Amino acid sequence: MGAPNGPVAEDERDVAGTWPKPPPGGWTADDLDRIPGLPPHTELIDGGLFFVSPQTYFRMATSRLLGRVLEDQVPDHLEAVREMTVTLTEQVRLEPDLMVVPYSATTGPAQTSYDPADILLAVEIVSPDSVERDRDVKPRRYAAAGIRHFWRVEENDGLPVVYVYELDPGTNTYAVSGIHHDQLKLTVPFSLAVDLTTGGRRPSQQPEAGTSQAP
Repeated sequence: MGAPNGPVAEDERDVAGTWPKPPPGGWTADDLDRIPGLPPHTELIDGGLFFVSPQTYFRMATSRLLGRVLEDQVPDHLEAVREMTVTLTEQVRLEPDLMVVPYSATTGPAQTSYDPADILLAVEIVSPDSVERDRDVKPRRYAAAGIRHFWRVEENDGLPVVYVYELDPGTNTYAVSGIHHDQLKLTVPFSLAVDLTTGGRRPSQQPEAGTSQAP
């Protein structure tokens, strides 16, 4: 490795050359659709790129569980979407783990992002490398953009705990309306009931009583 401020070895120049170089003032939301070679699920915060760590089983199973329930239980004019982004400002474009939007907000097969005015619910499943972003940065951004409902999902002994927030229009910040262990039952923004202990498996896939089953 070359010394600080000294010559850079050729192999280091090759590696450095693979990273996108930000323009003055940082990247914009539209750039995420144009920068070649970005890892999947790259997010933009204040013009800077944030990359997602490898998937964990908890995050995958929880996303599958909540996604399935939302798909089954949201009203007919709404849909649950995954692996899509929301463009909050010119330099902030985030990818919640799940969102609920009206069908009318989908413009076509090439769409890559939604407007915050169309997001009824955003869901973030906290990962070890994104605790601060998921607990603080992203909720503040979602609230400032006017997204009315937000869930933060954390792991406790291998099971999800869902922190439910609703936007206070007087302060444009989130107020917690419930912390849900084992069962999530809501009437706002729509009626929903989910058993959080299933670990993302369908009932027929649950281990029988008195047996154990590795993930």
